[in-house]
Amino acid sequence: MKFRAFPKIPELPISSLSFGCMRLPIVGLEPAHIDEEQATGLLHQAIDAGVNYLDTAWPYHGGHSEPFLARALRGPWRDRVQLATKHPVWLASTEADWERYLDQQLERLETDRIDFYLLHALSAERWATVQKLRGLAAMERARADGRIGHIGFSFHGSPDAFRTIIDGYDWEFCQIQLNFVDVGYQAGLTGLRHAAAKKVGVVVMEPLRGGALAKAPAAAQEIWASSGRPWSPAEWSLRWLWNLPEIVTVLSSMRTESELCENLAAADAARAGELGAAELGLVEQVRQLYEAKTRVPCTTCGYCLPCPAEVAIPDTLSLYNAAVMFDSRTEPASIYQQLFQSDGAGADQCTECRECEPKCPQTIAIIERLKEAHDHLMAR
Repeated sequence: MKFRAFPKIPELPISSLSFGCMRLPIVGLEPAHIDEEQATGLLHQAIDAGVNYLDTAWPYHGGHSEPFLARALRGPWRDRVQLATKHPVWLASTEADWERYLDQQLERLETDRIDFYLLHALSAERWATVQKLRGLAAMERARADGRIGHIGFSFHGSPDAFRTIIDGYDWEFCQIQLNFVDVGYQAGLTGLRHAAAKKVGVVVMEPLRGGALAKAPAAAQEIWASSGRPWSPAEWSLRWLWNLPEIVTVLSSMRTESELCENLAAADAARAGELGAAELGLVEQVRQLYEAKTRVPCTTCGYCLPCPAEVAIPDTLSLYNAAVMFDSRTEPASIYQQLFQSDGAGADQCTECRECEPKCPQTIAIIERLKEAHDHLMAR
């Protein structure tokens, strides 16, 4: 295992591959029913191989991920890892809620300290909630008394919102979605570089787009094969990320031993700056192949926001694109239903006021596309 470090925490080595606990092995089709024997075995195997950063959150697996992780880390395992979880910002309505949820998470995780604590899924709207309810002051109190070690945030919003949030506090780290397809989505590469310039360490989530990039179509497989490299599509995707020195660690939700072993081997072999012009050219070819299948020409610039009905317009259209681009609706639909539609930000809340359409630089017929997206992402 290779290790990197957060710029503001140089004394703490962090494994370049981290274990994400959002998509653990499950029994049947019920996300809340974690296959504890298999999941615990995978976690222990990963830790023995050098993985030392584990990521979870309040809502993962229907609220069962944190308690599972506590059980899996009983005994000597807890002291071998850095534990990261996230405050459910969308549930905060009073100043007391910051510490109330934190204390519940400490209890659920059976620990007296959360090493890396994130404000979950910040956007412009949720950042406003943090500021209004003095969330950062609460986090600082918890850091001072030892309940948390380091303060950060995960992000799901517009590029402009990311810059505002990064510039708005002395963050130690942040977590963004990034892969070779999503170079301009949400924070994107520009956000990665801005965070690095501010010495904010970056954790990357969705390196394989929920597994979609590991299941490359024949045309993409042909491009990868032309390199002569024995790398799988998943390894190509991971190595593209590890090639970037600004990234501290890459989260992967590994459900099988074969996935874990493949990712461990790739992490052990990869290094920053290893990909040359030829390899990067092939990555660009595959990216363009996927982009050609895009249904809506949305760049997630966020100019359509704010929506009077609080519809998550760019996120909804992006998830619709992903579902079509990768011929798989399952993961985008799950994200849409859990993060947006159930939170009152789904396209079904659109009142057709049309305030958004004149603002769109791509002249997208947003109202009609939102209807298409909602129907596609909610279909059974």
